[in-house]
Amino acid sequence: MAFDDLDAEISYLMNAMEEQPEDLHEVEFRLRQMISGMRAEGLPVPESLIDLEAELDRLLSKKR
Repeated sequence: MAFDDLDAEISYLMNAMEEQPEDLHEVEFRLRQMISGMRAEGLPVPESLIDLEAELDRLLSKKR
């Protein structure tokens, strides 16, 4: 994934979390896809994305 694509996807996810909190499952799914893609390409996953993934897990586990 090119850096510009990664940056755009992160911006989209952050915006979606703020504007559409009811769609957190979709945000979580897309974030996991992005992290998996980065790992598959041998790219380091930024700590901020790992933290975001953990925060989404925490939020979504409260809703269940």
